[in-house]
Amino acid sequence: MKNMNKLLKQAQKMQSQMMKAQEELQQKEVEGTAGGGMVKVMLNGKNELTSIKINPEVVDSDDVEMLEDLIIAAHQNAQEKIKEISESTYGSISGGLNIPGM
Repeated sequence: MKNMNKLLKQAQKMQSQMMKAQEELQQKEVEGTAGGGMVKVMLNGKNELTSIKINPEVVDSDDVEMLEDLIIAAHQNAQEKIKEISESTYGSISGGLNIPGM
C-alpha cells in the first residue's frame, strides 16, 4: 500500500509540473525565419501566429509564389522551435516516459 501511495504522490507531482510547464510554454514566443531573415514570423506557445515581418526587398509582384513559400517556411521553422522546446520541457518532467499527446 505504501508503494501505491508513493506512486500516486509522484503522479500528482508530475501532473502539477506538467500543468506549470504548459502554462509557461503558452507564454513563450518564438521567431521563425526564412530567406536569410527576409521573412520572420512570431508564434506563441499555443502555436498561434502573432506577427509577420517581411523585408520589402523580397516583395516582387512578378514572383508572389516565392514570398508565399518564404512565409510558409518561416512558419514551419517557428513550429519546429516550439516543438523542440515542448519536447525538451515535457521530456525533463516525465523522465523520458513516452506519454501520448505530449
